[in-house]
Amino acid sequence: MKIERFEDLEIWKEARELAKRIFVITSIEPFHSDFKFRDQIRASSGSVMDNIAEGFERDGNKEFIQFLSVSKGSCGEARSQSYRAFDYQYIYQDVLDELILRTTQLSRKISSFISYLKKSEFKGSKYHVSEP
Repeated sequence: MKIERFEDLEIWKEARELAKRIFVITSIEPFHSDFKFRDQIRASSGSVMDNIAEGFERDGNKEFIQFLSVSKGSCGEARSQSYRAFDYQYIYQDVLDELILRTTQLSRKISSFISYLKKSEFKGSKYHVSEP
């Protein structure tokens, strides 16, 4: 399968699912009423997918790798915040386990994709010289 848009990327699809899941979890009380924390974890999970998209749209591997690195950091932030949500008793153990699994697997996949791009000879479409 050829990747033509960021929506084709499996890591973006998984990041989107993570952001949706976080939204649902944070829409339930008592999490919903902790506005600052709710907004913070929603932002970090949304940042995972948004940075994948923004990096892809830059059309260069070097910039894409930079944005993937930010995305991976946001994934770690969402994982850390998941522990805090559990400690605050906003979520139960099964939800924490699910979020840890999702964020750990996604982080690993982002790392693998970064490694792939670093080894790739293709440097991005903005560096492609078209034939006359």
